[in-house]
Amino acid sequence: MESADSPEGSPASGLAVLEAALPNLPLSPGVYRMLDGKGDVLYVGKARAIRKRVTSYTQIARLPERLRRMVHETRRIEVITTASEAEALLLEANLIKKLRPRYNIVLRDDKSYPWLMVTDDHPFPQIAKHRGERRKGASYYGPFASVWAVNQTITALQRVFLLRTCRDTVFDTRDRPCLLHQIKRCSAPCVERISAEDYGALVREAKQFLEGETPTIQKRLAAEMEAAAERLEFERAASLRDRIRGLTHIQGTSRINLDGVGDADVVALHMAAGQSCVQVFFFRGGRNNGNRPYFLTHSKSDITPEEVLGSFLGQLYDDLPPPPLVLLSHDVPDAPLIAEALAIKASRKVELHRPQRGEKRDIVVHAETNAREALERRLAESTAQGQLLDGVQRLFDLPERPERIEVYDNSHIMGTSAYGAMIVGGPTGFVKSAYRKFAIKEAKPGDDFAMMREVLERRFGRALKEDPARSEPGWPDLVIIDGGQGQLSTATSVMAELGLEDIPLVAIAKGVDRDAGREWFHMAGREAFQLPPRDPVLYYLQRLRDEAHRFVIGTHRAGRAKSLTKSELDDVPGVGPKVKRELLNHFGSARGVRQASETDLGNCPGVGPALARRIYEHFHLGAGQAT
Repeated sequence: MESADSPEGSPASGLAVLEAALPNLPLSPGVYRMLDGKGDVLYVGKARAIRKRVTSYTQIARLPERLRRMVHETRRIEVITTASEAEALLLEANLIKKLRPRYNIVLRDDKSYPWLMVTDDHPFPQIAKHRGERRKGASYYGPFASVWAVNQTITALQRVFLLRTCRDTVFDTRDRPCLLHQIKRCSAPCVERISAEDYGALVREAKQFLEGETPTIQKRLAAEMEAAAERLEFERAASLRDRIRGLTHIQGTSRINLDGVGDADVVALHMAAGQSCVQVFFFRGGRNNGNRPYFLTHSKSDITPEEVLGSFLGQLYDDLPPPPLVLLSHDVPDAPLIAEALAIKASRKVELHRPQRGEKRDIVVHAETNAREALERRLAESTAQGQLLDGVQRLFDLPERPERIEVYDNSHIMGTSAYGAMIVGGPTGFVKSAYRKFAIKEAKPGDDFAMMREVLERRFGRALKEDPARSEPGWPDLVIIDGGQGQLSTATSVMAELGLEDIPLVAIAKGVDRDAGREWFHMAGREAFQLPPRDPVLYYLQRLRDEAHRFVIGTHRAGRAKSLTKSELDDVPGVGPKVKRELLNHFGSARGVRQASETDLGNCPGVGPALARRIYEHFHLGAGQAT
C-alpha cells in the first residue's frame, strides 16, 4: 500500500504523508517502510497493528531527534501485512539486512558462516569445510565463527578419528597411502587399510564427538585400549592411546566451554563513541566453535543498548539457524516476541536468557570484554586511518577526505592468463567484499595499456549503466593505477570518454631501481613527484598498491592453474571425471583419444557405443554437430 505524495520541500510534508495514509492502513500485524522522495527506504519497522504504530510517528513532539528527521524526510509509506507479529519481526529483520535503511540499526556483515560437512552418501565419508547451500546426502555441524575454527575441528577429527579429508576424485585414483596416513591423521580407506565397517564406526564416533559426547567416547576408547593390551595387541593399544591423547589435548586447548549446555550462542554488546560492537560466541555440542565481532551502524547515539541488541538478534538469525539457548548481556525489549519468532524459524523452542550468576554469567562477561576490546581497537584504527586519509586528501588536493579509494592492477605471463583487478580501501581499511576481478577478453595479449583500458571501461561502463545519475554509493573518490605516465594517460582517456573527468586519477610508478620508497606519483596537470621515504602517507599508498598487486597475482595464478589442469576432454558432452580418467588411462593422453577411431573408443572401459560415437563426432565433426 502506498500513500499519496506530499508537496516537496514543505517542512511538514513527511507528517502530512503519514496523516493522509492513516485511514487506509490496516490494523493487522505487518511491516511498514518509510521511503524518501527518491524511493530509497529510510526505515523499516514491524508492528502488531500497523495503523496504531504509524499513528505514533505523527506525534512529533514525543519522538527522539533521529525519528523526527526520518518523518520529515518521508514521502511515501509502504506496508506488508503478516499473519502474526512474530512473522512481522522475521520479515523486518530480513528487509533491514537487505535494504540497509539509514535510520535502522544495520548489521553490515555479508560473510557466510562456515560449516563442517560429513558426506554420508559415500562408503567412506569425507570431512570438509562447507559454505553456501546444503546438499542432500551430507550431515552439517556448526556454524563456526571462522574458517580457522573449522580447520581446528577438522584437525581434531583427523588426529582422533582418522577420517579422510581428500576429495572423491583423489580418493578414487590413489594407489598408495598419502602423507596424512604416514603422520597418523588418516586411516587410508582409499587403499583399503581399513574396512568399510570399521571406518563407519569411526565416523559414528566423530559425529558423537561433534554432538558433545566426548566423555562417552573417551571411556570407550580407554576400555578398548585395556582390552587390546590384555590380548597383547600392543600396536592397536598404542593407536588407541594416541587417539585418547588427542581427545585430552582438544579438551585442554578448549578452555572456554559451557558444561551442561549442548548448543548455545553467547551474544554480548559494548557501546562507545556512538558505535556498537556485538561479540558472538558459538557453542555446539558444548564445544566452543569460535567467536566473531559484529560492528553495527546506527544514525545517532540516542539508541539504547537494549534496542541495539534486540534489532541485532533478528538480523543475526536471518540466515543462521538459532540454537535452543541464547545468552545475552542485556535484557532486550519484546524478548518473548523475539523468542517466538526464532522458535518459528528453528521449528522448536528458543530461550533468550540474561544470566545473573554462575558459569553462564562468566561466559557473558568474557564476551562483553571481547566486545569492548574489539571496539576499542576499531576506534583506534579508524582514528589513525582517518589521519592517513586526511593526508591523502592534502597530497592529491582532493575536495574532501576520500571515503572510497579504488586501486587497479593487471597481471599476465607472456600475454597468457591475463587478468585485471580492483581493490577498495576506505575509513575502515580494505573493503574486501568490494574487490573485483576481470578476465581480459578483448585486449591484445601483453598490451598493458589496452588491458587497463578494458578493465576501466568495463568497471565504469557498467556503473554508469546501473546508476547513470551517480546517486548511489559505490563511486570512488580517488582512483589509483599501478603504473606510470602511460597508464595514467590511458585511464584519463577512458574516463573522459565516459564523462567521468571529475574522478581524480593517480598513477604510482616505482623508481629506476624499482625500490619501494622511491615511487613516483603522476597526476594530470601536475609534475611527477615523490614523497619522503618515511612519510606515513607513502606507506599507506604502498599498502594499497601492494594489496592490489597481491590480489591480481592470486587471481592470475588461480586462473593459470585452472587452465593448466583443463583438458579438451572437459568439453565433450557426457564425459565426466570417471569416463575422462578411463579414456586417459586407456589411450594415454587427450591426443590419443582425439585420434582414436569410433571402434577403439567403444572398446574403452566405461564407454558404450553411443558415447563413443559422441566423442568421435565431437573431435571429427565439431562439437556443434555432435549428436
